[in-house]
Amino acid sequence: MSDSNSKDNRDNRNNRDNRDNRDNRDNRDNRDNRDNRDNRDNQGNQGNQENQGNQENQNHLDNSEYKTAIQLLSYAAKSKIDQWLTKFPKDRRQSAVLFALKIVQEEQPGGYLNEASMDAVAAYLGMPKIAVYEVASFYTLFELSPVGRHKIALCTNISCMLNNSAEIAEHLKDRLGINFGETTADGRFTLKEVECLCACGGAPVMQVGDHYHEQLTPEKVDRILAELE
Repeated sequence: MSDSNSKDNRDNRNNRDNRDNRDNRDNRDNRDNRDNRDNRDNQGNQGNQENQGNQENQNHLDNSEYKTAIQLLSYAAKSKIDQWLTKFPKDRRQSAVLFALKIVQEEQPGGYLNEASMDAVAAYLGMPKIAVYEVASFYTLFELSPVGRHKIALCTNISCMLNNSAEIAEHLKDRLGINFGETTADGRFTLKEVECLCACGGAPVMQVGDHYHEQLTPEKVDRILAELE
């Protein structure tokens, strides 16, 4: 009798184990199926987003404002902007706006961005005009009125201030005969105050064109000015 009971108990345990194993396999299969469906759905969504981005990009390239921008921007400017566009997704052309504005500003007579040039950048990148105006008016890198042949940007933020940038500012104003935001009568120099040039270790710092000049003294400023045409 005892042996019979033991055998029944073993059979019951085996049956439960088999049912548990089948349940576990079923659960794993269900999870795998759900995961596969989710993956297919995600791939489908990504594909749809890419197709939508490509379609929006094509629609942008076909519109009349874009075609007008083609005529306003030089071949060299478009080529440089296109190089930057390769670094971003096709549906994120606006990511190149900083570089596009800098490229166009460097080509503009007077070294500044007028409304027509900003509108051309907006059309070329498929952006609202106001979005381009906001970028151009926010960064001190950009000019909205003509500047001199040499733009001098002097940092007056905390590190430079603690290292006598005020003295350098007064020296520049005296030497050039202008204040911040002004251009010399001969169109040679524009003097600009900026918040930070990210070169705090070399304070005080000024930028002339694309070149940084660090650890300024009045004497060093005089040498720099003398070398500029």
